[in-house]
Amino acid sequence: MLLNYQLKQSSKHELVDINENIFIVHGLFGSLSNLSGLAKELQAHFNIILVDVRNHGKSPRDKSMSYPEMANDIFELADALNIDNFSIIGHSMGGKIAMTCALLQPQRIKRLIIADIAPVNYPDKHNNVFLGLKSVQRLKITSRHDADQQLAHYIESAEVRLFLLKSLQREAEQFKFLFDIDNLHNNYSLIGAWPEFTHTFDNPTLFIKGANSDYIDLQNPHPIMLRFPNAKAKVINDTGHWLHAEKPKIFNRLIVNFLTS
Repeated sequence: MLLNYQLKQSSKHELVDINENIFIVHGLFGSLSNLSGLAKELQAHFNIILVDVRNHGKSPRDKSMSYPEMANDIFELADALNIDNFSIIGHSMGGKIAMTCALLQPQRIKRLIIADIAPVNYPDKHNNVFLGLKSVQRLKITSRHDADQQLAHYIESAEVRLFLLKSLQREAEQFKFLFDIDNLHNNYSLIGAWPEFTHTFDNPTLFIKGANSDYIDLQNPHPIMLRFPNAKAKVINDTGHWLHAEKPKIFNRLIVNFLTS
């Protein structure tokens, strides 16, 4: 599957090897615009490829969303762009896609950065989110305010609602989400799971955790170190799962420093 993407070529070629490319992969319910601030920071040093994951944004829809399939989407796009080796950054679900890329074809991945996700199985964390999204879809909402009011019946966090509403776009007289709610819901057990691997990715790896998030348990680093023995971890204080939106300056700086050191 050839994903929708946005290529941002390096703006200051003299700083580093202009042939180095970095893929940035968003999380569940997101789109390639989610990490555009990070892309702008990195563009001073590298060529950046932002992608819409399958069933998100303007990428094709598909009824299957296993991590090997979504990782192969990244490699298919890289091949189409004549990119052999690259580094990859992923947040949440996108982090699992990035980790899968590194374990499926480690010879192609230079460096790996994972934002607030671990290589483990997760329980259902989004049941109310899907209920809210489906209610908006069912009612054929005609204003962003009405969509927020409807989501509020299911999702207490205004921050989470704001994030979801970034993908709400007007189509004719109605509003529609840019992600495929039904395909995401039907594949949710796969999205929350982690595939089994027997080998490791030994290149430099950085995990970034939001201090208030429970997605990464640094008290039990075994799942990370088992597959990523060269991993380091950084924690951003006073942040949750959407650490790139809550503390963008710190988040971006950690990544720039890691990639340019």
